[in-house]
Amino acid sequence: MTIDVAEPPNFTPSNVGMVEDAARPVLTYCRDLMVGATTIPHSHLRGQLLWAVRGVLRVISGQTVWIVPPSHAVWIPGGIVHHIVTETAAEARNLYIDPSRQPRSGGRGCAVLLLSPLMREMILRLTARDPEAAFGAVELRLAEAALDEIAALPEAPLTLPGARDARLLRLTGHLGRNPADPRPLTELATLAGASPRTLERLFQSETGLTFRHWRGRLRLLAAIERLERGESSTAIAYALGYRSPSAFVAAFRQEFGQPPQSFLRGRVP
Repeated sequence: MTIDVAEPPNFTPSNVGMVEDAARPVLTYCRDLMVGATTIPHSHLRGQLLWAVRGVLRVISGQTVWIVPPSHAVWIPGGIVHHIVTETAAEARNLYIDPSRQPRSGGRGCAVLLLSPLMREMILRLTARDPEAAFGAVELRLAEAALDEIAALPEAPLTLPGARDARLLRLTGHLGRNPADPRPLTELATLAGASPRTLERLFQSETGLTFRHWRGRLRLLAAIERLERGESSTAIAYALGYRSPSAFVAAFRQEFGQPPQSFLRGRVP
């Protein structure tokens, strides 16, 4: 198993994702990453299933962000320009899928997927083998089973859609830096230089979410990163602008269908 240990803050993506070989439908690559490590924007010929055995990853494509805790993996289709930032130290394992195979052909963009116990074990098994060794019959059967399982994994709402309009970007940028800002849109509109009605329309048209839902999602994704770093629900609630820890847990359950700790353990709601 190839592992680059203690990768520097800025690291070069692996070239494994550029190998085209239908006889090897699944190729693997593993690396350990420091806190704050980031790749340059890049894309792969192969589709990529990226999982952090430990740690939280942030995947960014354009203005859209996907948060990936260890209970989940992110599917990145071939040709999608993206970069990765580690929110904590992370042990990353990758499956790169040859372009001759399209396990999730229905989606055009990245997607965070809830990992099944079977998928986790298959990733561990596939990434434990020598990546340079030829595929035998057993490995090929396992790779085929992994492709079937990737196709069946449910998608999770761990994405924060981005904006393009400059006025909306000013507002989303401010809230990204200050997620606990409690002001309503009527007051925040002055930061963007647009009316509240215009901003609400822009949120709907560019992100598919209302302003209230977008800000709520922003806070909850920030909460997932903090939970993985070991912060308590109480500390997170007050740091992110919730009225109380119970209000935070209720909002988390409403968005993700289960309380924070169950979510992080990857339990199916």
